Amino acid sequence: MNKTIRRASVFSLLLVLALLGRATWVQAYEGEALADDKKNRRNTIAQYAQPPGSIIVAGSPVTGSKETKGGDLAYKRDYTDGKLYAAVTGYSSQAYGATQLEGIYSDVLDGTDTRLKNPVDAVTRKQAEPGSVLTTIDPAVQKAGYKALGNKKGAAVAIDPKTGRILGMVSTPSYDPSKIAGLTDGTMWKQLTEDEDKPLVNRALRQPLPPGSTFKLVVAAAGLEDGLYGSVDTPTRSPNPYKLPGTTRYLENENPSAPCENATIRTALQYSCNNVFAKMAVDLGQDKVKAMAEKFGFNDKELDVPVRAYASVYPSGMDKAQTALTGIGQFDVTATPLQMAMVSAAIANDGLMASPHMVSQVVDSDGDALKSFEDGDTERIVSSATAEQLRSAMQTVVEKGTGSNAAIDGMEVGGKTGTAQHGENNSKTPYAWFTSYAKDPATGKEVAVAVMIEDSGAARSEVSGNGLAAPVAQKMMKAALK
Repeated sequence: MNKTIRRASVFSLLLVLALLGRATWVQAYEGEALADDKKNRRNTIAQYAQPPGSIIVAGSPVTGSKETKGGDLAYKRDYTDGKLYAAVTGYSSQAYGATQLEGIYSDVLDGTDTRLKNPVDAVTRKQAEPGSVLTTIDPAVQKAGYKALGNKKGAAVAIDPKTGRILGMVSTPSYDPSKIAGLTDGTMWKQLTEDEDKPLVNRALRQPLPPGSTFKLVVAAAGLEDGLYGSVDTPTRSPNPYKLPGTTRYLENENPSAPCENATIRTALQYSCNNVFAKMAVDLGQDKVKAMAEKFGFNDKELDVPVRAYASVYPSGMDKAQTALTGIGQFDVTATPLQMAMVSAAIANDGLMASPHMVSQVVDSDGDALKSFEDGDTERIVSSATAEQLRSAMQTVVEKGTGSNAAIDGMEVGGKTGTAQHGENNSKTPYAWFTSYAKDPATGKEVAVAVMIEDSGAARSEVSGNGLAAPVAQKMMKAALK
């Protein structure tokens, strides 16, 4: 063999070896990365190749699927009572991705989760049968909240205090996820994303707003736990009107004739006395109020239910006047309805907070659990004695005070109203709040509910926690206790 042919042969062999090496590298080392690449169309085709698994409420699916016509995506998501459950399910769209439970458990619902594959499927790469997500939602509670909120812009959350199960989660205005499930729903998507009322925002979890006077429960808990006052019936040292420290501004009460001067915590909650809780926050100091707020869940940036909730905030670095305003749920204090429901739930559960969750199990196609969420995973927030005192005072609010619209015949009901300022110098319509709990003495059933009304269309003078939010909470609690 002459030298030229020999060199050409060696070069060709090296090229073949290089190609084999590269192919081996791609298949052995880069294959998984390429398979998982978002730009890999095969993943999208596989995701919609079969009817997806279900999100289950009380044993019945609230999701389904439809066969598509044309294209390479065989199925698209469909929803039963889509508007009713949108705050729970989120959406799954061929064009716009997936949110909430649809997004968190997309691989289980489309059958691509590796836990769903048996050994043969793993070898053959056959797509497994999809699994399902079992929620803790009570359809009666969900429907009661959705109907009661109606055309109001707001949200509501109901929790079982003992177990932490979320029984209802409603956000209005809502939307039908079926309308944006396909590839050709751009017009509806544009309409939803440009809507000033933001129907795609889950207000129950992801729109923290000033909680107003509902936050006074947290301040009262801090005052009792610290020993600043021995009981809810001990007179406080609270001048009326109360001058904000370091300023010339006097803090007024909503009801000028209310007996708020040196009022007890019970009376101060009953009449929602601003002077009492503003001064209490200053007397405790921002660090102690913040510590109590954080025990209830404020400033938690990793609150998963399992959908990630936005953090409710108690601020730091304030002067005394600003600290006073936080005592009435203003300044930079913000909360979600979930957070305020957690406050009432812990008080109702003898000072113990059960970890809130709206999924009980994630299962495979045979119903075998892939993951379970424990009920009653509790943490001590306040002492049993403090919780008992606060429940008693909250009952007074409903029986004799500003929360009368939450009363349920034959049931123990406690609550706290709130009307939070909105806009510079309170120039915009205030937010109406109500947080509460109810117990059935006969059955032992109990529930905690928080409601936030962002905008009801009512005149500013007609906005109140008792008038707008308490009736929604009452209907949800009543449904939960049946």
